[in-house]
Amino acid sequence: MNVRDGMTKVVLSIGPAHTLREASRLMSARRVGAAVVIDADHAGIGIMTERDILDSVGAGQDPDTELVADHRTADVVFAAPDWTLEQAATAMVTGGFRHLIVVEDAEVTGLLSMRDIVRCWATEGAVATPA
Repeated sequence: MNVRDGMTKVVLSIGPAHTLREASRLMSARRVGAAVVIDADHAGIGIMTERDILDSVGAGQDPDTELVADHRTADVVFAAPDWTLEQAATAMVTGGFRHLIVVEDAEVTGLLSMRDIVRCWATEGAVATPA
C-alpha cells in the first residue's frame, strides 16, 4: 500500500499571520491535527501541528497573540505519493513526528498522518484475515 492510498487529499492550509487560536479553531473544525503553512514571503512550505500549539500554550504563551509564523515547523520532511506506507512510517519514527506533507511535481497533493497509516494497515489486515 502506498502513501497515495492513505493520505488525506483535502489539506487545510493556513497563513503565517493566523494566531494560534485561529489555527486551533480551523484545525478543530476540520478535525485534523496539522495544517500546511503557506507563506508568500518565506520560501518553502511549513507545517503547524497540534503539538506546536500545545507547546506554546503549555509555555504560558497567549494563543490570541502568538502567530503561526513563530511556531510552525519549517524544516519539513516531504513524502512522495508512491512511497510505501512502510517508508512513510519509518520517516516519521526516525524524525519523531506524526505528519508528512505529500508533494508531487512541486505541489502539495496531500497530508499523511500516523493515524492514516494505522487505519490503512488495520483495514488491510481486516480484509486479509479469514472469517
